[in-house]
Amino acid sequence: MSSPLDLAQAHPRPAFTVTLDGREIEALPGQTVAAALWAVGVTSWRTTRGAGRPRGVFCGIGVCFDCLVTVNDRPGRRACLVPLQPGDAIRTQEGTGHDD
Repeated sequence: MSSPLDLAQAHPRPAFTVTLDGREIEALPGQTVAAALWAVGVTSWRTTRGAGRPRGVFCGIGVCFDCLVTVNDRPGRRACLVPLQPGDAIRTQEGTGHDD
């Protein structure tokens, strides 16, 4: 079975490392936080306030705010819109990511 990169005949620049809650993961140039997390099998990275329900990507276009994540100590970033850079530190988030 071919990978999506093979099917698209894509030749991205070399992968780089970011961290998710301290765990190193690889990302490709141009990937958003959400795309990189999906690529390593992570589908939920936030919990809702109160009920603590898991959330990840819902709309994928930056409208719904379900995919909020903390990137480089900045909470409330939409994972589907934030392009990754080498060395970025991603943290899962509870609620808004601010002290509620």
